[in-house]
Amino acid sequence: MDEQLTQRQRYQQGLTVRRAVLGDEHVDNTLAALSPLNEEFQHFITRYAWGEIWTRPGLSRHTRSLITIAMLIALNREAELKMHIRAAFNNGVTREEIKEVLMHAALYCGLPASNAAFHLAQSVFAEYDAGRRSDD
Repeated sequence: MDEQLTQRQRYQQGLTVRRAVLGDEHVDNTLAALSPLNEEFQHFITRYAWGEIWTRPGLSRHTRSLITIAMLIALNREAELKMHIRAAFNNGVTREEIKEVLMHAALYCGLPASNAAFHLAQSVFAEYDAGRRSDD
């Protein structure tokens, strides 16, 4: 019973952080799309990624955003990268800092990966400037 309460608390804490980082619209869309197939996975993400890792005191959300962007470039995960570039603004990350991560990634992830990330970041910046922050 105690463990179940802990799981619920972790989920609620994760949901709060997930909303703060990704935005209410993104989280609401994700919750609206819950299905028997993905519900357990989404709860897992909320509890562990957002409720355990993103809440740890050792790194700021700002730093976590920069690290996450770099790792997603290395893994070539375009959809997640786009989402986390958007989210980085919610954590106080600047365009200049994103540019520096993309430059740094060119050395360690390769020029093609960094080039693709630059194009993707440019599209996110254009959406942001136009007032559109869609999750496509």
